Amino acid sequence: MSDFRMPSLGADMEAGTLIKWLKQPGDTVKRGDIVAEVDTDKGAIEIEVFEDGVLDAIVVEPGEKVPVGRTLARIRSAGGPAAEPGGTPAPAPATPPAAAEAVSPAAAPSIPRVTEATPAVTGAVAAPMPRPSARVAASPAARRRAGELGVDLQLLKGSGPGGAITLADVEGAPTGAPAPAVAPDRRQTMRRAIAAAMAKSKREIPHAYVTTTIDMSRTMDWLRAENQRRSIEDRLLPAALLLKAVASAVSDVPDVNGFWTEEQLQPSAPVHIGTAIVLRGGGLIAPALHDVDQRDLSAVMRGLSDLVARARAGALRGSELTDATITVTNLGDLGVEGVLGIIYPPQVAIVGFGRIVDRPWVIEGRIEARPVLSASLSFDHRAVDGHRAGLFLAAVDRRLQSPETL
Repeated sequence: MSDFRMPSLGADMEAGTLIKWLKQPGDTVKRGDIVAEVDTDKGAIEIEVFEDGVLDAIVVEPGEKVPVGRTLARIRSAGGPAAEPGGTPAPAPATPPAAAEAVSPAAAPSIPRVTEATPAVTGAVAAPMPRPSARVAASPAARRRAGELGVDLQLLKGSGPGGAITLADVEGAPTGAPAPAVAPDRRQTMRRAIAAAMAKSKREIPHAYVTTTIDMSRTMDWLRAENQRRSIEDRLLPAALLLKAVASAVSDVPDVNGFWTEEQLQPSAPVHIGTAIVLRGGGLIAPALHDVDQRDLSAVMRGLSDLVARARAGALRGSELTDATITVTNLGDLGVEGVLGIIYPPQVAIVGFGRIVDRPWVIEGRIEARPVLSASLSFDHRAVDGHRAGLFLAAVDRRLQSPETL
């Protein structure tokens, strides 16, 4: 029997509100299955399980706000003892001390899992929280609309899963009843959460920076020729090449791809790039594009387009908010020529790209106008030194000089 806990969906998350369960007790679940939806400062997020088994007992009901690390449900292995009546799991045999000590450190996950007794990344301790008795189960959209229309959710009967109130329920309700206090605007809430996480990052992580300017002539010439032979739907953007160049450069300097935990660097073999995305209503989110080093440019472009669309529609998975091993922030489309990012803990590096602009460039003693790109690396000096950081940016430059090999 194991506990399925409220995940930490980013360094700026302290708690989430369970919206609904997508699986019920007795259902078989497999690693990666979506089992529930959680409302966070970033919007509604789908959360997955990370093991195979049977959903044995649900501990938290829809509508409850739960701190990171609290148990949401219990999962037993197929064929294992079922929970006793009332939702209490049958006692599991104790693990002998020798067996516990025999577990290899290599078997531990590269990203630490938060437990009830472990402080979350934000620094808040995930202590037990009393269950609110009058909390109404409702979707985030329904809550926002109820505030706008002055509808008291306590007076409505929900038609959603488990009796949760939906947007349609609110739209069809009579108005004029006293409404509960309206929650702060989500954009303001997100900005406060981001500010808290970034302030903590700057306080606790010894940031250092290296920058370079990359001649993008070969890259842009190749990109124009490549797009001419592609259909409009399959054309590439420079952003796809930049992500692929970063992922490829990690093979030269793997130190930048990983996590600082327990006072040491834990390198990550997979390259999951957190991609900073500006949301239409305001705020910023950096979900992970998985296994960028293993994808070709077409797959990177498709994945990036899908990730941006789902981020702005509020349809991300929990793993996409927790799996990033290095982050890229690209402000070129906003006209910014350079950026020095703030590291997103527990990662150890963030790459910044600006706008591609024409600048004077010296070529064999003569001056030419060349498209150039400002690139930066902000790195945790406990995990990476300046020499290694410089090698990494040089590797990114080298990859972009041979775009046909990306």
